[in-house]
Amino acid sequence: MPLITDTPPPKVAEELVALRADLDARIPSKQMDRNVLVATWNLRQFGGLTEKWASESGDTPQRDLQSLLAIAEIIAHFDVIAVQEVRADLKAFRHMLKAMPPTWQFLLTDVCRGDAGNGERMAFLFDTRKVALSGLACELVVPKEQLDAVGPDALTRQFARTPYAVAFRSGERTFILVTLHIDYGDKSADRVPELKAIARWMADWAGDVNAYDHNLIALGDFNIDRQGDPLYQAFIETGLTVPPELQGVPRTLFTDPAKPLEHYFDQIAWFPKGGGRPALSLTYQTGGHYDFRPTAMPSRALTDDALSRHISDHFPLWVEFGTR
Repeated sequence: MPLITDTPPPKVAEELVALRADLDARIPSKQMDRNVLVATWNLRQFGGLTEKWASESGDTPQRDLQSLLAIAEIIAHFDVIAVQEVRADLKAFRHMLKAMPPTWQFLLTDVCRGDAGNGERMAFLFDTRKVALSGLACELVVPKEQLDAVGPDALTRQFARTPYAVAFRSGERTFILVTLHIDYGDKSADRVPELKAIARWMADWAGDVNAYDHNLIALGDFNIDRQGDPLYQAFIETGLTVPPELQGVPRTLFTDPAKPLEHYFDQIAWFPKGGGRPALSLTYQTGGHYDFRPTAMPSRALTDDALSRHISDHFPLWVEFGTR
């Protein structure tokens, strides 16, 4: 049985080199004490692993060693990344860490129990050459007074998958990342209470003079269908703002470029200057997504559906901040 740390077969190694070159060309370079690259990625059902270089049609799961190396390569091009859909089964996660550079560390929540929790965990991975922990880690719990509120969009229970907040430091700048995966529900209206609650929670925290830090960044899978719909309005109603470079980029492999942007699921957002709240002091540079379809495993000619089972159905979303 091959290991993730073995020398890959020649074709796998060749495609990994091509993937690395494409990432180098499309993602800003890491600059010590000058920038920090923050990303979010929903990795589809990131749990089990088939320990072959190339899984076969009858294998479950389809994710194999080549696809895991591709995932590790993509993650390693950022400084800190929030990952959603890490499952109770940590086999793929543990093997991926073996393929990451030794400077990388992680934080991981326990499993969200219950049907709505879907057996998922929240994770942060970060490159210690650029990013350090700054002392705070917490789950976001909705106050009882808010749960007792009456209204059509009131949240009446805790989050199905508890948002996870961690403080990091890069250079002389400290910031808090809040990652979440909104419960999809049976219909889109089911998501509004959680979206309103997270937006309110973030606004209250940003406005608290005693808060640990006001550099708050929300990121993750918000399950917003499209910009401008009631879900998006619930998300931005307290002032959270998505940078313009992320407004029009596709979030999933299944986005039809001939139609208006749908599947506005993944977001990175913060309170901007001039919004009447303590604003982000990091200097925003640029942002984007990474479409791995052309370079991840091209010789295998996988359909988008098959590729989503090897790597993910979501693209990574990223932003670059200046830290000086």
